[in-house]
Amino acid sequence: MAFMPPFGPQGQQQAPTSPPPQYTPQLPAASTFAVDPGVISGCLFRNTYVWLNNGTGFWFYPVFVGRTSVAGFRWNGFFWMYSGVDLRQIRSFTCF
Repeated sequence: MAFMPPFGPQGQQQAPTSPPPQYTPQLPAASTFAVDPGVISGCLFRNTYVWLNNGTGFWFYPVFVGRTSVAGFRWNGFFWMYSGVDLRQIRSFTCF
């Protein structure tokens, strides 16, 4: 059976149906200077923890990777909300 991304009516992406893991992963020792779209695309449709350059971190469920940004659903502690992030603002990430 082929992998089918979580699209709803008229091709709209659907948020995950369950919350992300209840832990915060450890920031990798080696952080990158820039996030490449090809690398983060391996995290599409997977729970991904993102650390930004400003020090904040959050669970993210990416559904689209562009040349300079990634879009998906960000966990706000209560529910998933659609959001986008400039790849230049991402310090590091890890997906599960």
